[in-house]
Amino acid sequence: MTLLPRGFVARASNFGIKDSSLDFVVVLGRPGTVGVSMYTQSRFAGASVVLSRELSAGGGTRGVVVLSKNSNVATGDEGLRNAREIVDGVAARLDCNNHELIIASTGVIGRQYPMEKVRAGIAAVPTLPESSDATLVARAIMTTDTKPKLAEAIVLGSSSGNGTPARIVGVAKGVGMIEPNMATHISLVFTDAALSRSELEVVYRRCVERTFNRVSIDTDTSTSDTTVCLASGAAGAVDSAAFEQALYEVMLSLTKQIARDGEGAEKLIEVRVDGARDTDQAVTVARSIVNSPLVKTAVHGADPNWGRVAMAIGKCSQFSDIDQDRVVIRFGNQEVYPKRVDDTGLAALSTYMTGADVVIHVSLGTGGSEATVWGCDLTDGYVRINADYTT
Repeated sequence: MTLLPRGFVARASNFGIKDSSLDFVVVLGRPGTVGVSMYTQSRFAGASVVLSRELSAGGGTRGVVVLSKNSNVATGDEGLRNAREIVDGVAARLDCNNHELIIASTGVIGRQYPMEKVRAGIAAVPTLPESSDATLVARAIMTTDTKPKLAEAIVLGSSSGNGTPARIVGVAKGVGMIEPNMATHISLVFTDAALSRSELEVVYRRCVERTFNRVSIDTDTSTSDTTVCLASGAAGAVDSAAFEQALYEVMLSLTKQIARDGEGAEKLIEVRVDGARDTDQAVTVARSIVNSPLVKTAVHGADPNWGRVAMAIGKCSQFSDIDQDRVVIRFGNQEVYPKRVDDTGLAALSTYMTGADVVIHVSLGTGGSEATVWGCDLTDGYVRINADYTT
């Protein structure tokens, strides 16, 4: 069992929103906890996102409520009132200010919460939650995820008065409707390190850009994207660089878990682009490759069709400095363009691509910047899951 860092308590339960699985969780940090959060940029943002932006504006966030199996998106004024009632009700049970909580929701769009069930569930939330089981938190936020997504790290070189180092624990959900435009899922990251809110915000946003904002399953940006990082301070001060490295490792692990668990996915695709003019160019080209249905299906079929990668690079026509004569394409460590491989080499590459992880490495020859993005193959399972999602 993975425990939350010191200074946090949680309650996970079933409200009966859709079935008998866990569908509610609240995690609360001790007084003095600081938090930062980011939300979807979708113009169809859900009521939970709208309310959380309001609640977190003052900078006092120390807890998060998540309801799964219903996204509370496109539910109008009633949906917003319901979200506010949930936050107020949970805050009253926990004896904290409602502006100390944010709310996230995930699931089917366009349906109101079953508020009678939700009210009964809130009434059963203990005034003093005692659970510290992070695995239950991870399970409670799942929708079509096939497994809970959880990662943890120790902040090297840190130690509290009793010699215990600071920890970072993160959970996430997301397997479909995933495309970078903030954080593209719901993720909750907790640490007992002591940082100011301004320090935490700078580091967290930097890590989000390198991890959560570089994962894509199907190019579709969710209406409910929410990511939050809470720091209880129970372990004391930490070295900033060591903390950022540990935070990055946790968020990178969650990013890869999301990509690997993409709806219907069988393979993780990692696209590395280097030799780029700048980071923006590297990210744009890498996304073009990982998002291409032709590349995804080639990876699924273990077909080393490098022409599809060349196509995905070439359609980034806004970059006039990309010259095909300077581009190098590789599958794994094997160069396939401009140096061609013979039939024996192609057979070896096909064997490589039957593995669970496939790396596509492109050097653009336009500069010295690089970026990596993550995604998954495209299978008939993805089509089936999403064809039958609400029926």
